[in-house]
Amino acid sequence: MSSTPQMPIPQEKEVTSTRMILTMAAIGLLAGFLIVFTYRTTLPIIEKNRQEYLERAIFEVLPDATTKKVFIVTPDGKLEPTTDIHTKAPKVYAGYNAEGKLVGIALEARGQGFQDVISLIYGYDPYKQAIIGMKVLESKETPGLGSKIETDPEFLANFKALDVTITPEGKIVHPIELVKKGKKTHDWQIEAITGATISSRAVTNILRKSTEKALPIILKNLEVLENSGTATSKTTG
Repeated sequence: MSSTPQMPIPQEKEVTSTRMILTMAAIGLLAGFLIVFTYRTTLPIIEKNRQEYLERAIFEVLPDATTKKVFIVTPDGKLEPTTDIHTKAPKVYAGYNAEGKLVGIALEARGQGFQDVISLIYGYDPYKQAIIGMKVLESKETPGLGSKIETDPEFLANFKALDVTITPEGKIVHPIELVKKGKKTHDWQIEAITGATISSRAVTNILRKSTEKALPIILKNLEVLENSGTATSKTTG
C-alpha cells in the first residue's frame, strides 16, 4: 500500500514577506533620518528669516523709530534690557528716533483665529495712549477673506490711532471692541471686514487681551524705557 508523499512546505512566501518588512523598516529609518537632517539644516535659515521679518515689522508699526532696544518682562513686572533674541521671556521692543527719544513700543501678541493661531505685532504710543500700527506676522486664515486682515487698507487704518487710554489704576478705560463696517463712532472701536468677521474679531480679541495685560507694565516702566534711548543699530537687538 503506497502512501501519498507529503509536499514540502514552501518557504518562499515567508522569506519574501520578511524581506519586504525589513525593506520597509529600512526605508522608514532612512526617511526619518532625512526628515531630521532637513529640519536641523533648514531651522537656522527659517529662524534667520523669521527674525529679519520681525525686525522689519517692528519699524513698520513704529514708523517714527530709527533704532530699537529689546527688553524682557521679568516675573515681577519689571523691564530689563537684553541682547538674547532667542529668550522665551516676553519681549518688549522700544523704538527711538535719531535723537534717542522714545517714540513707541512694539509688542507681539497671538491668539486663535478662524483657521489657526494668528500672530501679530502692534505699535503703542505711551504719550498718545494709542495703538499706532499693526502687522500680522503669521496667519493661516482663509485666502481672499480672512487673509484680508493682513492687506485690507481700510481694516489696517483702524490701527493708526486706536484709543487704549489707561486709568491711573492700570485699567483700559474703553476696552477695544469690534463693530460692523460703517458703524464706528469711537476711537477704541475696530471696523470689521465684510465677509471676514471671525478673523476681524480674532484680531480684536488678541489686541484687547494683550493691551489689558501689557500696557500697565509699559506705563509702570516708562521711565526705564525713556532713559534707555541710546544709539542702537536698526538691525540688531
